[in-house]
Amino acid sequence: MSTNEPGLDRHEWEGEMQALEDELADAPAEALSELGDLIERMLLERGYDLADPVVREGEEREVVAEYTAAREISDMVERGDEAAGPGDVAAAINGFR
Repeated sequence: MSTNEPGLDRHEWEGEMQALEDELADAPAEALSELGDLIERMLLERGYDLADPVVREGEEREVVAEYTAAREISDMVERGDEAAGPGDVAAAINGFR
């Protein structure tokens, strides 16, 4: 839930991220989707239109590109695609961060 108050949103997001840290350390592949959902919500609540090709090519394209690449790996893991190995999971976690 966005409060339209960046400080309050950030506090909430930091709390959610902190709660995920142990899961990411213990079972990164299992926690990856939840991390992706958190990052997606953060971007959407801050006004990023992730489906808009103009945004993907605009000034913030690096942010959107990092998210998109990490989300692709997250989706692969969620589907059980064995092509996504531990190195891919680590790259996705770093991309989301």
